[in-house]
Amino acid sequence: MSDRGFSVVICVYTEDRWEDILAAVDSVRDQSQPAREILLVVDHNERLRARLSARFTDGAGQTEEVRVLANAGPRGLSSGRNTGIAAARGEFVAFLDDDAVAERDWLRYFAEAYDDPRVMAVGGRTVPAWASGRRPDWFPEEFDWVVGCTYRGLPPGRARVRNVLGGNASFRRTAFDAAGGFATGIGRDGDRRPLGCEETELCIRLSQALPDTVLLIDDRSVIHHKVPSTRERFGYFRTRTYAEGLSKALVSRSVGASKGLEAERRYITRVLPAGVVRGLRDALLGRPGGAGRAGAIVTGVTTAAVGYVRGALRAREGGATFSSGPIPHRRDAPEVAA
Repeated sequence: MSDRGFSVVICVYTEDRWEDILAAVDSVRDQSQPAREILLVVDHNERLRARLSARFTDGAGQTEEVRVLANAGPRGLSSGRNTGIAAARGEFVAFLDDDAVAERDWLRYFAEAYDDPRVMAVGGRTVPAWASGRRPDWFPEEFDWVVGCTYRGLPPGRARVRNVLGGNASFRRTAFDAAGGFATGIGRDGDRRPLGCEETELCIRLSQALPDTVLLIDDRSVIHHKVPSTRERFGYFRTRTYAEGLSKALVSRSVGASKGLEAERRYITRVLPAGVVRGLRDALLGRPGGAGRAGAIVTGVTTAAVGYVRGALRAREGGATFSSGPIPHRRDAPEVAA
């Protein structure tokens, strides 16, 4: 039987983000509603694991507040999250990106939503922290998901959604008992192509397993996500939107195109055309970046569509596989000594 409270899982993989990781942990420690525990899951990087173990070890061993775990599965974000889920002791499991910091009431607003027993997942609002200090003029808000942030088109306030966004999300621990864990073979995997959608696939699977389930976003649960300069470039924008198309093809293969593309139809037919119109209007009014934003939206849709078609063909030919099986048996995962 799990204890009440939140287990916060932060998946990490590189020492290049050392200061970011510490900032993420500090933001969780400073929550108005304290976390039950913080689980740092290290993705096949023994040097980083040892360094973090040393950082969060007192004289008697690792603290109860912060535990450092090695990814128990294959390399990648999905397996890291599944390792954290399996080790979690709380009734709720929240996920925070390793290069993000949570505002002080992040967990408190998550917790409020779970007063309704039908609610199985709650996501929040992710705000970009641009390395250059400001949004590039050409970068449309409709595509902030490219850099892992909340995008224009999502409903405001607290609202029902098809899926939450994985870098700022929480689930009841029992959701994973019903639906299994995150699918491997869809999301990020080290230095490979920047795929995504593993949380989309999981949320659809969860709704299929529990038809009465409610999934929410609450835009008061805010985190600030760093956007490095390499991701402010148009080349990354093209690469990421193409990869999103590949990922959506895998999701559609898993749960069916009607569910896999349900939210995207409104986004493509209503949200994006309105964005193009705004961009062109801004261009006519002489506002900076208007034409660039309109062009970026058209480019993003095109590259995503190409990625989807290629991903669908690859899946049909048997060249793309993934697993959405159950998470590892729940356990108090041992932390390897530093």
